[in-house]
Amino acid sequence: MSGLLALDAGQTGIRLRWEHGQERLEGGAPGVLTDRPLMPQLAAAIGDFVTGHRLSPTVVGVGTSGLVTPEATELLGLVSRHGIREVAVAHDATTSYLGALGDASGAVIAAGTGVVTLAVGAASVARVDGWGYLIGDAGSAYWIGRAGMDAAMRGFDGRGRLTPLTGRLQQLFPDLTAAYVELQSDGRKVSRIADFAKVVDELADSDPVAMGIMDAAAAELSESVLAGLRRVELMGAEAPKVCALGQVLRSTHVRDRFTSYLRMQWPDLSLAEPLGNALHGAALLANLGEDSPLAALVARAEL
Repeated sequence: MSGLLALDAGQTGIRLRWEHGQERLEGGAPGVLTDRPLMPQLAAAIGDFVTGHRLSPTVVGVGTSGLVTPEATELLGLVSRHGIREVAVAHDATTSYLGALGDASGAVIAAGTGVVTLAVGAASVARVDGWGYLIGDAGSAYWIGRAGMDAAMRGFDGRGRLTPLTGRLQQLFPDLTAAYVELQSDGRKVSRIADFAKVVDELADSDPVAMGIMDAAAAELSESVLAGLRRVELMGAEAPKVCALGQVLRSTHVRDRFTSYLRMQWPDLSLAEPLGNALHGAALLANLGEDSPLAALVARAEL
């Protein structure tokens, strides 16, 4: 069956949705590994989904983490055997923005395993962070999880404050002296470390160390949004639209502090509710108008 296939590809998982008229079908796949070529991973997820459900979509819209150069031509070459004739590819910051705010001006921050902010003004676009776990992603689940593990090991060594994070980490690694070896050799170490952010969040109400980490994450995330808004000239007296997405910003600890930091600039600011999600945004890529400031961020290929 023909139709449109949308992908939202993150490091924790890939979400796929096929739609044709009123019909829809959704599925999932393992997350992308950003230290490996992305297009073959995306092609494999597409191939497994369409063959498993006997679909032959003609158009594919993809938003993915870890993207430097959108290789739409490469992806189309890998998936054309499934009947696909048109591909639109963008960083997931673009699809998150489209899904959340459509073509309105403002800023969207998406904080999951990684984190990226996109700000859109009247005539310009600014991306902030999204630089990966080695040199960026400040305030992300990976950033929080790593900080939590670091605090746990400091407590274990006697280098830092005692914290229940140590005990929670020991539940995962009974021999804490060997934890770093196991993590270094794990191909999914990024998502595994990011998962420890849930533990930090759970302990934040009772543990000052965990609360300090969550507060620091909120400060990093708010600074990313402000940096983007400054670059697209949306720092006026009127509060801009700001939408906060992702698992990290569903934490009450992070969301409340994040909002309070932004209200230092705009006391009446309220976070905008998203119109949809990044998967909706991926579906919109194929029909994005050339007059949109976001159009320059989308790579296209067609047969």
